[in-house]
Amino acid sequence: MNEQVKILIAYDGSECAGAALEDLKSAGLPKTTEARVLSLADVFVPPPINEEIDNTFPMYVPAGLRRAHDLAERKLKEADDMAKWASEQIKKSFPEWHVHHEAFADSPAWAIIRTADQWKPDLIVMGAQGHSVLGGRLILGSVSQRVLNEAGCSVRIARIRPKRVDSPIRLLIGVDNSSYSRAAVEAVCRRQWPSGTEVRLLAVVDTVMAITPDPSQPQTLKWVEVGDENNWDEVRQVFQPSADKLRSAGLDATVMIRRGNPTAQILEEAESWGAHSIFLGPKGTRGIDRLLLGSVSSAVSARAHCSVEVVRTRSIV
Repeated sequence: MNEQVKILIAYDGSECAGAALEDLKSAGLPKTTEARVLSLADVFVPPPINEEIDNTFPMYVPAGLRRAHDLAERKLKEADDMAKWASEQIKKSFPEWHVHHEAFADSPAWAIIRTADQWKPDLIVMGAQGHSVLGGRLILGSVSQRVLNEAGCSVRIARIRPKRVDSPIRLLIGVDNSSYSRAAVEAVCRRQWPSGTEVRLLAVVDTVMAITPDPSQPQTLKWVEVGDENNWDEVRQVFQPSADKLRSAGLDATVMIRRGNPTAQILEEAESWGAHSIFLGPKGTRGIDRLLLGSVSSAVSARAHCSVEVVRTRSIV
């Protein structure tokens, strides 16, 4: 992958935010990456005090308003210091990256979404949970899920999984033959992974699955009964082109078929295999579609013990 990648990193100084910085080393991001670190002071900034309008009759400023200004300035300074520190750590790990930082006061979720809408990154990176500068919650549950659901780009909810020295990076991709899961495969192919990286394509089957023999003719569908495991070889063949594409990118790829609740199967496979990251599309299509509907990608991102990246490309958002 030679094109420049833009990533927006939400950082709040928490342990989980630190894990997100460490997780960048296992995300396969290229040398041509521009990173923007964003720290937020979840505090109300009162209107500015202008005491120089008329020195003859100085403006009366209530003590409470002065305290609010002082608090906002202090918290913004703390947020800026955090963002600067995080950007310096990223530069140490990725000296070839272009890294900059910023801080401002705003509601965390909407600030992240609005910044992403304006700057248009390829990826947002967040910790699984954290705290705001004021000691409240910054990236906990509802905020991370709101960003995950509302952002117009890919979102990575980062966690650090203990890795043995001799263990390769392991990536689990949820697939369902939709354009969304194919985008997840493409995203993995475009990254730069170390030699020996292993990938499992996991399809969680329902009762029937729609197969499009010719991708250029989406109206031509073949329905396969997948409740019977005797038909799973045909299902596996549907995903072989994706596995071949991953192998062409230098990755060790296999196709896995499971039956059951999609969220549970993805989480169980990731845990038992020791996956370092799960890649998912934001939604899927009928038949095997319950695999990657929004509720599943949200549930997996909230409950997984490893990093979860929900892949969006602007052409299919």
